[in-house]
Amino acid sequence: MASITAEATTTDSALGAALAVRDETGGKRVLALSGRLVASTIPAVWREALAAVRAEPGRPVVVDAAGVTYCDGAGIALIVDLLRQERSATVEVAHLDPAFQALLDQYDPHTLEHDLDPEAVRPPVVEEIGRTTYGVFRDMRQQVEFLGQTVSALWGAIRHPSTVRWRDVAVICERVGADALPIVALISFLMGSILAFQSAVPMRQFGAEIFVADLVGLAMLRELAALMTAILLAGRTGAAFAAEIGTMRVNQEIDALTTMGLDPVRFLVTTRVIAAVLMTPLLTLFANLVGLLGGAVTMLSFSIPFVTFVNEVAAIVTFQDFMAGWVKSFAFALLIAGIGCLRGLQTAAGASAVGDSATRAVVSGIVLIVIVDGIFAVIYFLLDI
Repeated sequence: MASITAEATTTDSALGAALAVRDETGGKRVLALSGRLVASTIPAVWREALAAVRAEPGRPVVVDAAGVTYCDGAGIALIVDLLRQERSATVEVAHLDPAFQALLDQYDPHTLEHDLDPEAVRPPVVEEIGRTTYGVFRDMRQQVEFLGQTVSALWGAIRHPSTVRWRDVAVICERVGADALPIVALISFLMGSILAFQSAVPMRQFGAEIFVADLVGLAMLRELAALMTAILLAGRTGAAFAAEIGTMRVNQEIDALTTMGLDPVRFLVTTRVIAAVLMTPLLTLFANLVGLLGGAVTMLSFSIPFVTFVNEVAAIVTFQDFMAGWVKSFAFALLIAGIGCLRGLQTAAGASAVGDSATRAVVSGIVLIVIVDGIFAVIYFLLDI
């Protein structure tokens, strides 16, 4: 008979775990466990018990737990691991206390032989392409449906202004417009300054610094002010709209509105679209002024007075140039508010659903803004604007 004992770190030997291995008549091998089977006492016992089971494959093994005084999750793990060794020998447990047996019954050793969280089988490439294509067309169809619902809701608001919740529109206008002034001012000023500086350095070699005012004026009023403002609002306002409506979707507030007979598009989307359409053009005007101011301040370092800069811009920039950029802001406002609200209404269940909707709103908004800006450029070229 061989006996292996592993003592705990405590000075009380009664708190240790012991293993006695003996061979009985009939060919059975008995592993007698005793003491406290806890994480701090069983490492050596565990190794010796596995070695005893695997030493002679095919010999029946009985785990005698009559001497076990205490057993926690670590002890149950030891017994489960011994039961898993049935490939080497037939293993059974005897004389285990009913309280510990209840813990052991919660585990099926045979299920542990398989991967409980297998990696998903990747579908064929053709199937992935098909699913992606279907998802794109489905999203396009949902956007067209949402566009129709939004146009219908806006037309109803125009025909019956008293049905619009103007107090909510005022609150959203403050968040979309007034709260966005600092970041719009910062980005626009930097855009004007950087554009002026980067243009003035090479033009200075030819004594043409004055034409930097033409470049800054045309670039800011026709293109950059409206585009940068729209991109900022897509990341700020579009994500906020998606998160707000997405949270309402997760909390089933949208379902409650539908149950009460209220159209979520008329109740939630209309106010946000109206606020965006009112505030985005005003922010674009503000970005135009601040961008020109940034360019004028930068040109002071190149000996171009402020008055000269203003006069040069007024001489080169026409009302048509101003309107070419300002008209874009209305289309961008509809895109930002519409995509943000749509992604919010499409929010699924789950902890990360709201974040996913906000991310999709920002990405979709910026992509569509760039596409629409390109369409405007082609139209202006064909119309010679």
